[in-house]
Amino acid sequence: MPSVSQHLLVYTTSVLLLSMMTKAQTGTFYPFGSVAGDTDSFAIEDENSTRIDLWSPFAFFGRIYHTIYINNNGYLTFNQSSSEYIPKPFPANGSEDIIAPLWTDIDVSENGVIFYQQYSYGSVLTRASQDINQYFPDLSFHATWVFVATWDKVAYFYHSGTETSFQVVLISDGNLSFILMNYGDIAVTQNVVQAGYDTVNSTPYLVIPGSNSGSNIPNLKNSSNVNAPGCWAFRVDSEPEHQHTSNDYVIGLQMRLSTFLDLSEIGNIAIVLEKLKQQMIDRGLPNTLTLNLRSVQKQNP
Repeated sequence: MPSVSQHLLVYTTSVLLLSMMTKAQTGTFYPFGSVAGDTDSFAIEDENSTRIDLWSPFAFFGRIYHTIYINNNGYLTFNQSSSEYIPKPFPANGSEDIIAPLWTDIDVSENGVIFYQQYSYGSVLTRASQDINQYFPDLSFHATWVFVATWDKVAYFYHSGTETSFQVVLISDGNLSFILMNYGDIAVTQNVVQAGYDTVNSTPYLVIPGSNSGSNIPNLKNSSNVNAPGCWAFRVDSEPEHQHTSNDYVIGLQMRLSTFLDLSEIGNIAIVLEKLKQQMIDRGLPNTLTLNLRSVQKQNP
C-alpha cells in the first residue's frame, strides 16, 4: 500500500507536469478561455464582435477611447467594427487607429475561438504591472485595468486545421497605456498578413519585423523587442520623449569590407547603404529610415 509521502509525491509530480504543459502551450500568454471567465466572440466567417464598452478609458497616441471592437480577422478598432480580411499595409495613412496582433484572413467557423476579458483587480493586474516594469524599467507602473483578447487555435480561410494562436493585451493605469502582442504556434499561410499598429494619418505606425511574410510568421513566437520570446511590447499613450519616431534614431555602426570599394563612386555608395538599411529594418527599425554617408576613410590593417 503506498505511503502518504508516496501519494504526495505522485500528486506533486502531476501538478508539475500540468504546469509545464500549460506553459508550453501558452508561452507568454495571459490567462484566457473559459477557465479565465472569458467571453467568446462570434464563430462566423468575417463576422465581428459586438461593441465592447471599456471599463477604463484607453489612451492611444493622444486619443482617448471608451469602446473597442475585436474583429475576427486579427485586429482591433476603436470607432467601428471592420470585416476587412486583407490587411492594409502600414502605413495606411488612413482615418482609423488600428491594433493588429495578426491581421489576415481568418475563418473561425472552421476551428478556433476568439476570447476576450477585462480586469480591474486581481492577479492579472499584478502580472501586468510586473511585465511593464520589467519591459520599461524607467517607469514605476501600477496597472489599474487590463483588456485581453485571444485568438485560440484559429484557422486561415480555406485552410482548416492551420491552428494559429495569438493574443493582444491592453494595459493602463488611467494615464499611461501599453499593448503587448503575444504569439504561440503560428501556421504558415499564403494569405496576405501583417502585425503591428497604425494610427490616424500613420503618425506613428509600426510593423513587427517579419510579420508581413506568410512564410516567416511562425518565427513570431521566437522574436521579441523586450527579450521575452513571443512577446512584443509598446507604449502607446502618446509620443513620449523616450519613444523614438522614424526620424529620431541616432545609430553608430562599424563595418569591415572584404575589399575596399571606391566609395566615392555613387553606385557603390548606394549598394552599401541599401544593404545596411535592409539589415537595420530586419532588426526592427522603421522602413522609412534613410542613410547618408558623411565620410570615407581607408585604414590599413
